[in-house]
Amino acid sequence: MKQVLILKFIRNNQVEIQFSYNQAIVDIVKSIPNRKYNPERKICTVSDYKESKETLLNYFDSSIILQVEYAEGIKPVIPEAYRSELNIKRYSPNTKRAYFSAFSGFIYYYRNRKLRDLTDNDVDNYINHLVSNKKVSPAVQKQAVNAVKFYFEKVLRRKVDNYHYKYPKREKSLPQVLSEKDITKVLLALKNLTHRTILTVIYSAGLRLSEVLNLKLQDIDWDRKLIRVKMGKGRKDRYTLLSPKLEKLLKDYLYYYKPADYLFEGQKGGRFSPKSVQNIMEKAVKTAEITKHATVHTLRHSFATHLLENGTDLRYIQELLGHASSRTTEIYTHVSKKSIGKIKSPLDNLDL
Repeated sequence: MKQVLILKFIRNNQVEIQFSYNQAIVDIVKSIPNRKYNPERKICTVSDYKESKETLLNYFDSSIILQVEYAEGIKPVIPEAYRSELNIKRYSPNTKRAYFSAFSGFIYYYRNRKLRDLTDNDVDNYINHLVSNKKVSPAVQKQAVNAVKFYFEKVLRRKVDNYHYKYPKREKSLPQVLSEKDITKVLLALKNLTHRTILTVIYSAGLRLSEVLNLKLQDIDWDRKLIRVKMGKGRKDRYTLLSPKLEKLLKDYLYYYKPADYLFEGQKGGRFSPKSVQNIMEKAVKTAEITKHATVHTLRHSFATHLLENGTDLRYIQELLGHASSRTTEIYTHVSKKSIGKIKSPLDNLDL
C-alpha cells in the first residue's frame, strides 16, 4: 500500500513533513538537509528551505502519494532557476513581479506534481481552468500564458507546442480620453503644489505612472526643453517634451520642496508612492466633477489624443510615447475628434 506524505509550506522558509511511520520514508527524510523532528507533534520540519517545492519532491519516488499544502498567506516557492533566468534576461522589476505572481498560480494548481513532468496538455488544462472556473480577464490570461511558457521554453529549454499556449483574442477597446477643458478642470482642482506638478508632468509629457516616479533631477534638460525618460517600458530611453508652462511650474515646485534625488519624493525620502498619485487623481476628478471614469493613465491617453488633434504627426507621437509599434499609437486615431468631428451626421439633413 502506498504511503501518504504531506508537505506543508509555512512561514520563515519552513516546510513541515507529516507521514505515518515507515522506515523507508524515515530514511529519506533523514537525508534532507536542515531537518528537525518534533516528537510531540510527530512532524519533521525543514528549516531555512529556500529551494523550490519541486526540489523537495525529488527526494520521494512514485511509491509515495504526495499532498502539498500551503499555510494561509504563503505563496508557492518560485524555482531559483526561474528567478535567475528572469534576472539574466534583465526583465524589469514590474515584469518580474507579474511573472512570479502568475507562475505561483500554476505551481499551486499542480502542487502535487513535479513541474518538469508537466506536458503541453497540462498547460492547456490550466489555462482552461483560469478562463472557465476562475473567470479571469484576458489580460490575466495572457500574463499566465507568458509566465508558464517562459518556464518551459527559457528555463527548461524545452520546445513548446504553441497551440497549447492559448492567448486570448485581442480586445479592441478604446482608451478613455478627457477633453482639454476637462484636463484644465482636473489640474486646477489641485491646490497642493506637489500634487498639481505630478499630474501636470504626466499630462504634458505623456508619461506612464512608473516613468514619472522614476524621474530624477538630472533628467530635466532645461536648456534643450526636454525630459529624459530612462528605462521606460521595454527598457528603452527616450526624450519627451518640457512645456514652457510646465517649466515654470517645476521651478516653483523645486524652489519650495527641494527634493534631493528623485524629482518627486515621499515624506521620508525615496520615490513618491504610486498609490498616492492614484489617490490624487481620483480626488481631483471628483473635485472637478468629471463624470467620465478617469485614471492616471487617462492623462497619457489624453496627451496623445490632443497632440493628434492639434496636427502632430503620428510618428512623432509614437516616439514621445515610447511605443515600439506604430499600431499601438494608431489607436488614438479612433478617439480623436480631428477627423470624426468633421463628419456630418445624416440626422442633420432631416427637416425636423
